Amino acid sequence: MRCRHCDAELNLPFIDLGAAPLSNAYLTEHSLRTPEKWYPLRVFVCTNCWLVQTEDYDYAGKLFSADYAYFSSFSTFWLAHAEHYVSAMVKRFGLSSDSHVVEVASNDGYLLQYVKQRGIPCLGIEPTASTASAARLKGIETLEEFFCVSLAKKLVHQDKQADLLVANNVLAHVSDINDFVRGCALLLKPQGIATFEFPHLMQLIEHKQFDTIYHEHFSYLSFSTVDQIFRENGLAVFDVEELGTHGGSLRVFAQRTNTGKYLFSENVTKLIDRETADGMRSVAYYQGFQEQADKVKNDLLVFLLEAKCQGKAVAAYGAAAKGNTLLNYAGVRPDLLPYVVDKNPNKQGKYLPGSRIPIVDEVHLRDKRPNYVVILPWNLKTEVMEQLSYIRDWGGVFVTAVPVLDVMEAGT
Repeated sequence: MRCRHCDAELNLPFIDLGAAPLSNAYLTEHSLRTPEKWYPLRVFVCTNCWLVQTEDYDYAGKLFSADYAYFSSFSTFWLAHAEHYVSAMVKRFGLSSDSHVVEVASNDGYLLQYVKQRGIPCLGIEPTASTASAARLKGIETLEEFFCVSLAKKLVHQDKQADLLVANNVLAHVSDINDFVRGCALLLKPQGIATFEFPHLMQLIEHKQFDTIYHEHFSYLSFSTVDQIFRENGLAVFDVEELGTHGGSLRVFAQRTNTGKYLFSENVTKLIDRETADGMRSVAYYQGFQEQADKVKNDLLVFLLEAKCQGKAVAAYGAAAKGNTLLNYAGVRPDLLPYVVDKNPNKQGKYLPGSRIPIVDEVHLRDKRPNYVVILPWNLKTEVMEQLSYIRDWGGVFVTAVPVLDVMEAGT
């Protein structure tokens, strides 16, 4: 395999999670009776440009199907994050009714609804029919296409260049990262700006977040590598912010290399220097992660087996992609975890891929009153614990598995 960015040969393994089905390929009653396709889930590090990336297989075109089940608007935390972002960008860059905002991977309109509320013209680009349809119901113009250079050229020809281009949690999802970034540079007006949010590889490694690795994420990104990829594809990074989302993310601000007007922030140099000092451009930095992931997996299995032996009931909350990675790597099945609760009706009544654990609504949790609730989307732990605080009425206890097993005492 060769690097997706620089085409160097990949020789440094990062982690091998065995094999897994596609993380968002939720099963129906019918598909339970048919074979399920699993793919190797291995990650390598390019020692030339230091892009961390999954091994290539033939699944790329199957990741974002018409019935894609991830809807951003089901998280109140994420809605608040989006609204705060829009407010900050309007203030910082003076956006108005004369501006044009384009969001790539706009999902169900979770963010552009706040742009539209401010009377700013906007356009969403979203390849999945289910979420694009939900965005249109909010009155948001949405193109149901994958973003690339050819689409960017088409939009430029239609005079739809962006004063602000938003790309939240999509950079890691694209198989051709060079084409995607070049397209972003093309779509910007000469003095437009683009912002990108993505999980920071430094946080993934430091906090053992191996469950954020799944086929839908082609790349795992350091700031230094992103800066290099952008420079080689027509974008110049002029600022960066560190965020708490997804266990630790970056928000990168970029402009066209040849026409951008914004001064460069010292945040850029500081973060590059910090990554260099931590050794992120060295082989040693990426060694030993496999053993850390194995400990997380083993500790979860011990907990579930002991709970079963003690006659304790265990449920999970959040039919999230990261949960699928964890459960499938650990080999957890319904005998140890009989159901997972999720508030998204598009997932309820289906089954997790691989583990085939049924997805139910919250009423099921109230009826069954389990002793333990394992929160699979640990990045939303605070939100979930507030939402399900009533489990403490029957002595229920919350549990998280990443970065270490944490069985929280009742009342905490």
